[in-house]
Amino acid sequence: MAEEAGSSPRQGRPSMSAAMRSSSFLREHQQYRPPHKPENHYGIDTVVEDLQATSVSPRGISHFKGVPSPENPPKIVESGLSHELSHPNCTPRPGAHTDRLVATLFYRSSAPRVSNVIPSPKQGTSPQGSRSPSLRAADSDIPPTMAPSSSLDTFPLEPPAAEPEPLDHLYGSFVSPMCIASFLHLMSTFPLPAGSTDLTSAHRCLKLDAKQDHHPVVVELTVSPAPSVDYLSLADLRKHELIYRFEREWNVDVALRDDSLWRRYPRLVVFDMDSTLITQEVIDLLAATIKDPPDLAARVADITHRAMLGELEFDSAFRERVKLLTGLPGDIFHELRPVLEVTNGVRPLLRALKRLGIKTAVLSGGFLPLTSWLAGELGIDYAHANEVVVDEVTGRLTGDVKGRIVGKERKRELLIEIAEKEGIPLEQVVAVGDGANDLLMMDAAGLGVAWNAKPRVQMEASARLNGDSLLDLLYLFGFTDEEIQQLIA
Repeated sequence: MAEEAGSSPRQGRPSMSAAMRSSSFLREHQQYRPPHKPENHYGIDTVVEDLQATSVSPRGISHFKGVPSPENPPKIVESGLSHELSHPNCTPRPGAHTDRLVATLFYRSSAPRVSNVIPSPKQGTSPQGSRSPSLRAADSDIPPTMAPSSSLDTFPLEPPAAEPEPLDHLYGSFVSPMCIASFLHLMSTFPLPAGSTDLTSAHRCLKLDAKQDHHPVVVELTVSPAPSVDYLSLADLRKHELIYRFEREWNVDVALRDDSLWRRYPRLVVFDMDSTLITQEVIDLLAATIKDPPDLAARVADITHRAMLGELEFDSAFRERVKLLTGLPGDIFHELRPVLEVTNGVRPLLRALKRLGIKTAVLSGGFLPLTSWLAGELGIDYAHANEVVVDEVTGRLTGDVKGRIVGKERKRELLIEIAEKEGIPLEQVVAVGDGANDLLMMDAAGLGVAWNAKPRVQMEASARLNGDSLLDLLYLFGFTDEEIQQLIA
């Protein structure tokens, strides 16, 4: 037994070595001893401690410096949230400059697109012997607000080229996602500035149609960079055949503007009066009051129509019409005040502009007594129009006009004079009109807007509005419908 015991000595009880002992009895004899590192959470100190003993290749680390990477943008994924951080449409890097183009798409819900088969209107000349062809509403199915497709000389005798059926009938009677995608594809076909390789875009819905399941009817698209100005200027881009075709296909109006500071902060808005601030032509209203001769109203209306189309010089046309009014009582303008019909949206628009601190003016080729009265009623700051001569003895119109005619040249001069008086750069001036006599005024302003205008004005203006409310003008400044409702409240 002794040998047996000597051959297999009994193993001793486990004991703590000196390195394992501490001054705490509880710490040495507790049953559970936590690991050296937490199992579920590693603090930054632990990570750094481990990295000191680890060989890490610098290629595997992507340092985030607060600027998202175009190749691998930081992505936030949480419950109910998925958002990628990117900066193509944000402010450029210091020292860099990005030209952005803003396109505002207005769906023409009140003016359904005409069929793609448009009969050529009857060819004829004006009854006054004008060499330019004139268009009567009964002579053609082409709507009066349609812009020429190529040439003013042959429009509207030249019908548009064959085109597909209206796409808004297929994808929705509003500014649909397919409409936006089609427009972005169209913009991608234009050459980019030198050094640019990618076209980026962003969009905002400015207005929803409450009658059609809240579909977007006004959408603002920002495209960066803008097409190369060396290839295509903004003025030429607005008249481009592809833009015109896109508008016809999707039944929209496209307003193109540089995304500049002045776009969002106009300081002076100038309006024409007849067929702009009001729905009528004052001189036609005057003619309609005269029963002898019976064809006077038709003769005056014909001269007005030809002048608005640009077939007649406005100054001579106006003097010719005033001559036809000889003998009317001088207080006839007071009688016309209740008859004037203010255009839909004008009153809330002017209230919004007033709250924004924007000056307003009306430059009319009509008559000063009515223009001044209307400006006072609407709260417009400046009013200029023609002053007719009234015989002091008889108290009737003599058929003469006092001073210079407020025609296209005079309107342009008055716009510049008002801007200089108020200390406002022309880039912050907006001009709104409908006739050929408004073109010079609109060209002098930073933005010229054709309001339900004649074909030539539609083509020449910077932007076109063909809706039923002049309040749509605020969308061109980038306001949303919610913001507009706050302004007009």
